[in-house]
Amino acid sequence: MSNQPHDAARLVLDHLRWVDGHADVWRLFLDAEALQAVVHELVVPWRRRGITKLCGIESRGFLLGGAAAVALGVGFIAVRKTDGLLPGVKITELAEMDYRGRRHQLRMQRGALHPSDRVLLVDDWAEKGSQALAARRLVERCGADFAGVSVIVNQLAPDVEFRLAPVTHLVRGADLGQG
Repeated sequence: MSNQPHDAARLVLDHLRWVDGHADVWRLFLDAEALQAVVHELVVPWRRRGITKLCGIESRGFLLGGAAAVALGVGFIAVRKTDGLLPGVKITELAEMDYRGRRHQLRMQRGALHPSDRVLLVDDWAEKGSQALAARRLVERCGADFAGVSVIVNQLAPDVEFRLAPVTHLVRGADLGQG
């Protein structure tokens, strides 16, 4: 495996399938080599940017975020939605409507971050960016520095991408074709 960005992007395009009008990203995770290449490429642009913590939003963000945190050698912060178990004192943020018209309340453990932390958000897909923006607010409310976002698929509008910048990605939504 050469771990070149174009190789990881090709793996994404080869593995992703549309099922009932939705992209089945889970198929990518079935192939250990593809998963390893994708995680590698998600973190490469961030290796020398002083990242001290990585966060991921429930649910695929947990899988990718945990793997990416290990690859970077940093800790992982879970950003949970309303019903998921998250012990201890929490801070919350209500996200704007997502691509399905739902608003999620996102939560993070209050003591998980410190002002000295520089935090990267990793996820599989960014379409409207509503949950990523809410996660950014959570990070900043803890006094930490929000470093940016790394996603497999970027479908963000330019104004939202600017608000989350820098944003790195493996493929753009337009690369995927129709679902």
